[in-house]
Amino acid sequence: MSVQILSQYLDFLEVEKGLSANTIDAYRRDLSDFLDFCASKGVEELNKIERTQINGYILKLHDEKYTPTSVMRKTASLRGFFKWLCANEICQKNPALTLEPPKIPKKLPKVMTVEEINAILSQNLSKIEKVILELLYGCGLRVSELVNLKINDIDIPARYLQCTGKGSKERIVPIGSKAIKAIKDYMKERDFVLQKNRQTSKIFLLNDTGKNITRQDVYNFIHKQGEKIHKSISPHTLRHTFATHLLENGADLRVVQELLGHSDVATTQLYTHISKKRLKEVYFAING
Repeated sequence: MSVQILSQYLDFLEVEKGLSANTIDAYRRDLSDFLDFCASKGVEELNKIERTQINGYILKLHDEKYTPTSVMRKTASLRGFFKWLCANEICQKNPALTLEPPKIPKKLPKVMTVEEINAILSQNLSKIEKVILELLYGCGLRVSELVNLKINDIDIPARYLQCTGKGSKERIVPIGSKAIKAIKDYMKERDFVLQKNRQTSKIFLLNDTGKNITRQDVYNFIHKQGEKIHKSISPHTLRHTFATHLLENGADLRVVQELLGHSDVATTQLYTHISKKRLKEVYFAING
């Protein structure tokens, strides 16, 4: 019964909340893990779950050395689930009502210098590798946005692309001249690959066999580029760097917020690695 109700809740998140497939998968894993824990304690009916089970589950997460960020995500999943259960009168009381998320120590994200970016871009890269780097760093795309980018999402004459971010929110991102050149160069190669394999595809980034580039493909490629400059980096490092370099060169914080697709400007501040002085200058320029 609880499995069926969980399925209904996940459908609600997809249809009503418009959450991405990756986010829904995370909710499914988190809540299934919690329900399995409750079942192991002899509690299988949702309306019989109490705060005792939730506290025991969180203690188990700590014992298993989950990071505070992971615990925070899992507790957020529980709060949302029980709120929905009560709203739909599946549960009479909400055992997660006063559940507080763990405090997360704020860490400044890792960023790269202009010299490090140039060192990677100056490597002997293939056309698809060059366009991946230009779109991650030059446009600040998330890796999921990059691999899901469709050919019709890119308007070369108008010099912008449209991507779908978290919560299925769409945004427009300008494309710089270097990224435009990388896109044009790759498009010729892409057309050749499709012709060679007698295929058609709406997806922008394709491998040599005409199949979609995956998130893991991009992660592996970026990791290898980091090894060349003796630095551990991920696709998100390039996104951090994109935002940081814009702000350090005088870009408005609200503009960067829009380019990154953040709903809250506070998130944008956490994604950047700039001095407190610079943050204050931007803040007071906006708020007076």
